Amino acid sequence: MSQIIVIKIGGNATNHLSEEFYQQLHKWREAGKQILIVHGGGPQISAWSEKLDLAVQKIDGIRVTDQQTLQVTQAVLLGLVQPALCQHLMAHGLPVVGMNAMGQPVAYGEYLDQAVYGEVGKVTAINQDYIQNQLQNGIGVCAPIAISKSGQTLNVNGDVAAAAIARLLEAEKLYLVTDVPGVMVNRHVLNKLTPQEADQLLETQVIKAGMKPKIKAAFDALKHGVKEVEITNELQHSGTNLSVEQFAI
Repeated sequence: MSQIIVIKIGGNATNHLSEEFYQQLHKWREAGKQILIVHGGGPQISAWSEKLDLAVQKIDGIRVTDQQTLQVTQAVLLGLVQPALCQHLMAHGLPVVGMNAMGQPVAYGEYLDQAVYGEVGKVTAINQDYIQNQLQNGIGVCAPIAISKSGQTLNVNGDVAAAAIARLLEAEKLYLVTDVPGVMVNRHVLNKLTPQEADQLLETQVIKAGMKPKIKAAFDALKHGVKEVEITNELQHSGTNLSVEQFAI
């Protein structure tokens, strides 16, 4: 059984990680788990885009990315968010590897729909040997960026990227850490969510905006080998749990 845990941390969440978050990482490492963190940076990218008078547009939670926005995305993710997150992890006594700074691509991809989204991609493969080698050295930290066959850099939604990487690594569990305690309906957290329930909530617009790609990515991961996905704001607290058993309902 795989000993890899993949954690996606949203841009907002990277600034508000609790002491319990770091303690849980220590516990997992002591138990022999390997950990890969895929970080977002949406709020930071939007803030810098607005400062530079660039349009901020999202379609179903996916950022429309022209060449200028792609440059801002790379600068923010690799120059601001990832170094800060690595520093936080190291300050809590955790060995860490900033994987995008090592000169090798983490993920490979292709355009999602260039006519609609611009320089946005989906992950089609990962640099398996590189990732697994680095995870032996410490907690891996990577940005949701993919490289196409032609060498083009593609911006990938963080949840979509994390789900794809998790299934390609055959991870035992995927955590989607966000700034809410789970999937909320009428101000209450859904402890569990089946595909049928998710479809209904999507159709009725109860699930919308940034939660849409999370839900779709979570079920895609379950469909392709990941056993369990947790959507939460704290690793120690159960949020909305999605599992293969529920997928079969």
